[in-house]
Parts: sequence; C-alpha cells; structure tokens
Amino acid sequence: MRKFAKVLTLVTCSLSLAVVLGGCGAGGTESNDSTIAATVNGHSILLKEVERGVTQQAGGQQSKLSQLELAQARLQVLSNLVQREVLFQRAEREKLLPTEDEIDGAINTQKQQSGMTAEDFERNLKEQNVSMETLREEARKNLAISKLQDKYSSKISITNQEVEDFYNNNKQQFVNARGVALAMIMVDPADNAPEGIANDSKNEAEAKLKIDNIYQQLQGKADFATVARAKSEDINSVARGGDIGFATEEDLKNNGFPAELVGELFGKMQVGDYTQPIRFNSGKWYIFKLADRRLSTENLTLESPGVRQQITQGLTNQRKQILNAALLETAINEAKIVNNLAANMLNNPGNLGLRPAPPGAQPSASQPVAASSPASSPSPSAATTTSSPVLVKPTKSPK
Repeated sequence: MRKFAKVLTLVTCSLSLAVVLGGCGAGGTESNDSTIAATVNGHSILLKEVERGVTQQAGGQQSKLSQLELAQARLQVLSNLVQREVLFQRAEREKLLPTEDEIDGAINTQKQQSGMTAEDFERNLKEQNVSMETLREEARKNLAISKLQDKYSSKISITNQEVEDFYNNNKQQFVNARGVALAMIMVDPADNAPEGIANDSKNEAEAKLKIDNIYQQLQGKADFATVARAKSEDINSVARGGDIGFATEEDLKNNGFPAELVGELFGKMQVGDYTQPIRFNSGKWYIFKLADRRLSTENLTLESPGVRQQITQGLTNQRKQILNAALLETAINEAKIVNNLAANMLNNPGNLGLRPAPPGAQPSASQPVAASSPASSPSPSAATTTSSPVLVKPTKSPK
C-alpha cells in the first residue's frame, strides 16, 4: 500500500510556509536596490527579490552559473513571484487574509520544524540578513494563498463509486510489502551550516565525537525522535523526528545498506531497537531505529484499514491539483502584469539585459538550472542531491 500512496498522491499547488531557514535569505542580503522587475496590478516586485530567489534555487552557488543559466533562473524565479503575487492579491480581494495569531502560529511551527532553539533560529535569521518583518510577510502570503485554495478545494466530493472503481482498476497497488519502517539520526562530516543545520559537525573528528555522544544519549533512555530533531544533520527527516518511511529489503540494498545491517533489521532486532553508529561509504554516520517491521507480503482489500481513506485522499488531491491550476490561470488572466525583466532581455539580447553574477564568479555551463513547473508551488526550491541511504516514501506526510 506504500507504493499505492506514492502513485496516487499527487503534488498540489497548496503552499506551505516557504521561507525556511537556509532558504529565505540563503546567504543573500536585503539590499536597498529598488529596481522593479515586474508589476502585478501596480504592485512592484523588486529585482532584489528575484536575486534572493535565485540564490535560494542555486543553493548559494549562483556565482558559478553562466550568464545563460542566470537568465533562465531569473526568469523562472520572477514567474514564480508573479504567480504568488497574483494569488495573494486575489486572496486579499476575497478577504481571506490571515490573522496576526495565525501568522504567529506559522512562525512558531517553522521554528519547531527547524529543530533549532529559539536563540539559534534568531541567530540564523540575522546571519542571513533576513528580518522578522520579511519572515512574517512571507508567512502572511503563504497562509492567504492556502486559504484561497482551500476555499475552492473544500467543495470537492468523492463518491463511494469512484473509490470502488479506482480500487478495482488498480488492485496491484494495494499490497503491504515485506519490509521495515525506519527512523534515523545522521551526522555528516561535511559543513552543512549553510543549510540551517544546528550544531553541525564540520570534519571527521567532530562527526565521530558527535555520533558517539548521541549514542550515549540514546543508551541513557533519551527519546529517539527528540534527539533526532535536535541533533540529526539530515534536513529532510529532522522535522519528522528522523522518520524516513518504509523500505523493502530491495530498497535497502539499492540504497547502500550493508548486508549485515539488512540482516539485523529483518532478523534479531526488535521493533523499537536502534543500531550502534554505522559509517556508510559516503562518510556519513547513522543510527537507525526499527520503527515497524512486516515479514510477509499481504494483499489488501477495499475494506482493509486505511484503504478507502487513502483512495479518497488521493482522488481529492488530484482534483485539488486541477482546481489550483485553474485558479492560478484565472487569476493571471484577470491581472495586469508588466514584466520589465523580460522586456529588458528582449531589448538587450547581447547581455540579456542582466547584471552579471557577483565579481570573482567562475561561470560554468555544466549544471543548467532546473525550471519549476508553472503548476508547482510559486516558491522556487533548489534541486538537492543527497547521499542519504534511504530514499523512500515517508510513512506519514511531513505536513
């Protein structure tokens, strides 16, 4: 059934809090530049906002992009910002703005999910030159857009017949495979501070000392999820208390798990046990907790626990995706948009009408910037390659 959930649950246009530590400022600065990149119904989107988004998308490595890559990235980021502003203005017209308490709640949730202390959170913002005012404004826009999308998606209704038809046409997806559910704590000897990792180890000696101290904490009966949120350096799982989902034996082998470890997970380890620190070929250290285990494959029926609910949710998500795309298209058609950046590129094809990358850059055309789909979340995100050994669907949505 895990594979079913992966196939059926589609990405929607709904927005979560986009300003995540390590991404909002991404090492950029809130300059005083007032150059206008575009306007939406008279509201200006400044070029400095575009540059901040490019920094985020490129993971702080924008100086290594060629002029063509920078042009592509800037156009895509600006397109995302325009979409975001269009939806926000519509939410504003429909009186769907969040309250100050709701904004406070979103900021507090972000702090909790970051795994940082309040002091670390504030220091991280300061280091990135991102003001609390900027953070609150981004939260306000995200919440307003979510309210707008929810207004229309709340009208979706899935019938029992639709659920039954989907099940009958996709029975092969409804299987509880043999496998294990895992949580992990990871320590990386590389410097991950720019990603917002608190108490980051920066070399082999620090990593070994940190993972050994974590293991001692766990032996002292410390809660695994709590320690993972506070100490793990895996940014993808830290907010979930280290939960990395369900994996089959084949999944584990394909992701570099040593045969001995796989044998322990399916053998002598008991649910709730955790391993000793293990160093993978990537150089990273891991401690794994066996959260659940299934030793045989089970075919599920429509009446099996959770099946109807997952089908209903999946079909609902499909419709949400379409409705969100339709909402965005309608809002764009109703708006007056002036894209100065694009016009400037057309008028200055020699240098694409753009400022160069920061001084000292070494342009490289080897890594083109990936453009986001217009139907995706308006907030751009950097494509990140990870050597984390487990790349499986989480058992629960981090949302």
